[in-house]
Amino acid sequence: MPQHSTSEFALDPADGERLANLAGPFDGHLRLLELRLGVEIGNRGNVFRITGPEASVRAAEKLLRELWRDAATEPLDEAAIHLRLAVAGADRIVDADIQPQEVAIRVKRGTIRGRGANQAKYLHAIATHDINFGIGPAGTGKTFLAVAMAVEALNESRVQRLVLVRPAVEAGEKLGFLPGDLTQKVDPYLRPLYDALYEMLGVEKVLKLLEKNVIEIAPLAYMRGRTLNDAFVILDEAQNTSIEQMKMFLTRIGFGSTAVVTGDLTQIDLPKQQKSGLRDALEVLRGVDGIGFTFFEAKDVVRHPLVARIVNAYDARDSRDAPAGPA
Repeated sequence: MPQHSTSEFALDPADGERLANLAGPFDGHLRLLELRLGVEIGNRGNVFRITGPEASVRAAEKLLRELWRDAATEPLDEAAIHLRLAVAGADRIVDADIQPQEVAIRVKRGTIRGRGANQAKYLHAIATHDINFGIGPAGTGKTFLAVAMAVEALNESRVQRLVLVRPAVEAGEKLGFLPGDLTQKVDPYLRPLYDALYEMLGVEKVLKLLEKNVIEIAPLAYMRGRTLNDAFVILDEAQNTSIEQMKMFLTRIGFGSTAVVTGDLTQIDLPKQQKSGLRDALEVLRGVDGIGFTFFEAKDVVRHPLVARIVNAYDARDSRDAPAGPA
């Protein structure tokens, strides 16, 4: 466990307007620093107290002093805080073994918490990273928990809209020409996202937010050429993206946005010769600061107990049939 320490210091000269600029609306800037650096920040006026892992405390104090200097001459917003954290290499500072804080999500149906260590780690990663990957078998809560985090962020006005995206790939069977306009044609692919939203918010509220474009549910092809600021973006079924589509999606992310990419590498519906964009992203982006990865296993399945046994049976068969040595 990393050694914990406490630092207490004053930011001079005392100035209420400057302090409000530094702290942000409802202390939002301070909460962002806490989440990203894994520390606790308290203050009485311009006297601050920071508690947490020693390296993180030092980094937080340094950042607060720099932000205090800037707050005298320029208005600070969330984008400025994100930039400061990026320049400081915040994600390298935080110890990888830090115990994840429990994240409780408040939605219409009540309070949602992670079941088990992996789900808790996943929720904490989403709260503390701008881009996250959740990879694992069906029933592990990857999409459901991501939608819950998105709904809470919207309810608390941390983001202005939700963008829920899926690649429109036929899952092994030919669907032919679907009737209706473009929205009706892609709706079958997006139904799981609607179901999660209905459970979190209720059908009536979801329909109102869809009408106002606060919630946008779209096929992946619609993302090209866009930049998404102040949004919570979820890419579901990402194993069915091409390499080009995955790169395109990840480069849409703007300031104040969170992106969650979910997928199951055992259920790829792409043509045999085409490499999954999700598999490629894991190879390219592992070790990149600021990106969180959570890997789920059969033991994390929260559906009917038989689902975990089914996943294990298929994994065992695939292991037996895998060719020995490099392909």
